[in-house]
Amino acid sequence: MQYRQLGKSDLHISEISYGCMSLGSDDADNARLVHQAIDGGINFFDTADLYDHGQNEISLGKALQGRRTNVLIASKAGNQWRPDGSGWDWNPRRDYILSCVEESLRRLQTDYIDLYQLHGGTLEDPTDETISAFETLRQQGKIRYYGISSIRPNVIRTFVERSNIVSVMMQYSLLDRRPEESCFPLLEQHNIGVLARGAVAKGLLIGKTPAPYLDYNEADVTKAAAAIQRLSTAGRSAAATALRYVLQQPAVTSAVVGMRTAQQVEEALEAARATPLTAPEIQQLQQVLPANLYEQHR
Repeated sequence: MQYRQLGKSDLHISEISYGCMSLGSDDADNARLVHQAIDGGINFFDTADLYDHGQNEISLGKALQGRRTNVLIASKAGNQWRPDGSGWDWNPRRDYILSCVEESLRRLQTDYIDLYQLHGGTLEDPTDETISAFETLRQQGKIRYYGISSIRPNVIRTFVERSNIVSVMMQYSLLDRRPEESCFPLLEQHNIGVLARGAVAKGLLIGKTPAPYLDYNEADVTKAAAAIQRLSTAGRSAAATALRYVLQQPAVTSAVVGMRTAQQVEEALEAARATPLTAPEIQQLQQVLPANLYEQHR
């Protein structure tokens, strides 16, 4: 496993990290998967208070008991469940963020969160108030660093200009190259790390039945998956090829991967060991389809 420094922080995270939203409801099963991942070198676990009404954090906290000092925990806040549980509403207010962290710390059974992220964002938000909350939490030692999880270029740009974020979590894959247009150069310039999710595009790049994806039609998706398959060998599976494509981007610090089974954990670990893509291979993949642009998806 290779480890990369996350932006301006002193966090060194595994280039394959665990997207904990994929964990199920059985704490024992979850612990086995988490321990398998740790034993394989994964040290970064990403969750959120939104996932399963907080149960995801609870299960992760149980799994990490006795191993907390060897791992990095990331969580998120900003989505407020309605009292009747029917859904959630966006709430980036300072008081709400400050209250959320207390509950996340309790559920995770830890005194601090390594990376605390705003779980979304709009241009209508009271951004300075939100930033103030994260800065207060840093000063209090309840979080070490903060970032945002967003695919909106203008929101990302606002936080880059006005805050001390060290990371941005966003969707990125061969079928979603939008970040290359306006986000990656900006984030590289400011030394802000990218946590890339969705590297296999909901499985469409690794064998799932082709279906339209963003502005690509079914035929486009089929071509992309075929290109991934052509570059896959005995030593590099289709999943590994898709992940290595994401990790070849200088802006990307880690690929956040959802893993539901022991086999999927092992496949992710194999991707970490796989041979990186060569420049000609990257070029081959990028020439399969025209890159999609953020301008088409605002």
